[in-house]
Amino acid sequence: MKLQRKNRLRATALGALAVSGALVLTACGSDDNTGTGGTGSGNTKAASNIKCDDAKGQLLAAGSSAQKNAMDLWVKNFQAACAGVEINYQPIGSGGGITKFNQGQVGFAGSDSALKDTEVADSKKICKGGQGINLPMVGGPVAIGYNLSGVDNLVLDAPTLAKIFDSKITKWNDPAIAKLNPGVKLPSTAIQAFHRSDESGTTQNLGKYLSKAAPAEWKHDPKSKSWLAAGGQAASGSSGVAAGVKGTDGAIGYFELSYATASKINAVKISTGASAPVEATSENASKAIAAAKVKGTGNDLALELDYATKAEGAYPIVLVTYEIACDKGNKAETLPAVKAFLNYAISDEGQKVLSDAGYAPIPAEIAAKVREVVPTLS
Repeated sequence: MKLQRKNRLRATALGALAVSGALVLTACGSDDNTGTGGTGSGNTKAASNIKCDDAKGQLLAAGSSAQKNAMDLWVKNFQAACAGVEINYQPIGSGGGITKFNQGQVGFAGSDSALKDTEVADSKKICKGGQGINLPMVGGPVAIGYNLSGVDNLVLDAPTLAKIFDSKITKWNDPAIAKLNPGVKLPSTAIQAFHRSDESGTTQNLGKYLSKAAPAEWKHDPKSKSWLAAGGQAASGSSGVAAGVKGTDGAIGYFELSYATASKINAVKISTGASAPVEATSENASKAIAAAKVKGTGNDLALELDYATKAEGAYPIVLVTYEIACDKGNKAETLPAVKAFLNYAISDEGQKVLSDAGYAPIPAEIAAKVREVVPTLS
């Protein structure tokens, strides 16, 4: 009996030790510093090719909440492969990220729109001998999510969306919506339109789309990162807008596809003038982003997107998130980590994790240019 009791106690102790060890590994990641550790999520390839180079210490970054879910994957994989490096990314919105970058508080910023001329001028005070440049890293669709009891398939077009977000269409059974959805029983529920309260590149990209595709209905400045339309309900970040839509019957809002997928929120199909309405998917967003042209000069790779595309299967409400970094004049203590992390993010391996997370990888031709620029940061 004593022997059996000892065996039971030993088994219990070993089980507790195994659980404890698993928790420690989960919390801390791998101690492997060879660049071969880390697997990311269950749907991602092992991070076996990550090059840590001389990266060390803590790297602060901030900006776009659109790329948060992608950044979470990249950070997890990178930190698992590179012991001694901590990447701290704050998803505070594109405007906030650029402000922190131009104040010298972060090693790089994420923005869903390219730097303005005034922001480039400000960056020269921080980037000694250089300036901030735009490096496209993440693409994807801006989903128009909605929550409407009894309706799980909805089509809208740009003019109708413009009127909804400008509080000119206020009921879900409005004739304009009904015309786009024959056979769908639309309730008379009041529309609750949610928008971002913070400065956001996602807001700006939606504004650019509405301005290009529905110029007669959308008269607001498409360059603004702040919400300018009348009415609606404000929420902080893409996560806040998604939570508002998820919790409100009759709601509609805009956020990246990954938020719609994670929260199981239905997304609107967009009537673009193509033969069929287009669904918000990574593949359909890639078709629109692939037509983008580089408008930046030198090492600046800012893109020009075609928001009014009518190409078959091309989802028109897209954004590209840039990592904003100094081409020259980076801080010596963070430069190795900035270069190593961005090298991983734009690598084939880093881009492959995006599709499963609801994002669109950067088109190969553009990605190749980013891979040439990142190693030259100094």
